[in-house]
Amino acid sequence: MNANGVLLKKVVEEFNLTVAYASTDYDKVQLMVEEVSRPGLPLSGFFSHFERLRLQVIGHVEADYLQTLTHERKVQIFDKLFSYKIPAMIFARNIEPVSECIEMAQKHDITILRCMESTSYVVSSLITYLKNALAPRISRHGVLVEVYGEGLLLMGESGIGKSEAAAELLKRGHRLIADDAVEIHKISNNTLMGSSPKLIRNYIEIRGIGVINVAKLFGMAAIKKETTIDLVINIVPWSSEQIYDRLGLEDQYMDLMGVKVPAITIPVKPGRNLAVILEVAAMNNRQKKMGYNAAQEFTEQINRHYEEQTGKSF
Repeated sequence: MNANGVLLKKVVEEFNLTVAYASTDYDKVQLMVEEVSRPGLPLSGFFSHFERLRLQVIGHVEADYLQTLTHERKVQIFDKLFSYKIPAMIFARNIEPVSECIEMAQKHDITILRCMESTSYVVSSLITYLKNALAPRISRHGVLVEVYGEGLLLMGESGIGKSEAAAELLKRGHRLIADDAVEIHKISNNTLMGSSPKLIRNYIEIRGIGVINVAKLFGMAAIKKETTIDLVINIVPWSSEQIYDRLGLEDQYMDLMGVKVPAITIPVKPGRNLAVILEVAAMNNRQKKMGYNAAQEFTEQINRHYEEQTGKSF
């Protein structure tokens, strides 16, 4: 369950649903859970463990079963079902709601909807949509780009060069998701999606130039609405007193909403081509996910060579 719900009206518009009966609070009803149910057992009178916060979808099976019931029994069943104050009931496959359903919906002020699509399609599509819409969210300062299919979250102090690096990556054919503010939502136990706030979507700020519209300057292929966050890159000023990882043997992670995301630290100074480094980081991270680690291979090769020369372990 998520504290921030999704308006039923928005779902109706998104899935092009037809309103057979609208409750008096139709514009205010919010969906708070991602699950969707087909109320086969409740229609038979079994209401134990009934989830009243879920959308209820009626398909051919449920509709055919209702035809076997008497008028009095249908009134009784819908009267009890709607007494749980469900957010709405959807009739799939353009099934006509039975009169008893509409009658009890009016009594309990419950919205009744219809759609043309198959029941399985409606249920799976709604679950996917609600899972994403209700996912826990946080916002972080940074830049999110997609490089060779890898979502790179660039983080660092203001003015370090994140946006400038993103602009160079755009010239190289990669894509921008968010600049300055990145909205991160957790869609599964190990997957994070990043997107941009609607107000600043497709815009990027470069100091000395100002704000530019990426879609109009670089083309529609240079932007993307959202992407998975595969690697966090901390960009820091170069310091001669700091010791940096030369081999990349130590796996580093950043905890974001309980998800351990691979992370690396890149020191920058004048003369370093940050865009090229980011491209290499994306390709290297992709190789690691596919099971190949160049740092480990290089270390093993050095160890074998040292053992052959001295008989000792390096």
